[in-house]
Amino acid sequence: MTDRIERARELYESAVFGGDSAALSAADRTLDAVEADLLLARGRVLHARFLADRVEDPRELAFFERAAELYRTLDDPRGEGEALFWVGCLHQVIRGDDDAAAPAFARAHELATRAADRMTLSYVLRHLAFLDQAGGRLDEARRRMEESTALRREIGFLPGVAANLVALGYLAAGDGDGDRALALLDEAAVLAEKVGADGILTWVAEARANLRSV
Repeated sequence: MTDRIERARELYESAVFGGDSAALSAADRTLDAVEADLLLARGRVLHARFLADRVEDPRELAFFERAAELYRTLDDPRGEGEALFWVGCLHQVIRGDDDAAAPAFARAHELATRAADRMTLSYVLRHLAFLDQAGGRLDEARRRMEESTALRREIGFLPGVAANLVALGYLAAGDGDGDRALALLDEAAVLAEKVGADGILTWVAEARANLRSV
């Protein structure tokens, strides 16, 4: 972002001192990219705040939608795909509206695949798996969660792997395979401890308590 702002300053100088009026359009695009990155970052922070206090900030959706619009104008499929994932995540996680989340996830999947953005794709697959799980399509949910987990292992996103193992544990429990569920939770706990993902350890403890109560 700092590099882009410096580039905008250089383009400004080219326009003012060098008489290059075309530099202004380039400066606008550069600053649009800065704005998109900032909106996406702010939206993610607001989402994390929701997870902490369970109160929706009405700015969050506007931030993600504006970021997606700017990335689309900039012909940046990677950025647009990530922003649209967060649009879908807001509808699914915060508002419980799977119907609104599904098209955002579908488009995010398409864009992340085109951009070879394995991180965003791993998130999209995880949340598509939740849609499948809610719809009773457990085999498809497991397939997508496993695909997400494989991507996360490939890129070394170990907290994300641990989070997915918890989700796979719930799916195994839903199939009546308690032993498999506990093994997945044990693996998640070991991995979470290794990388200091204390939040995931809380999820593991909750999942184990839920299994004991069944």
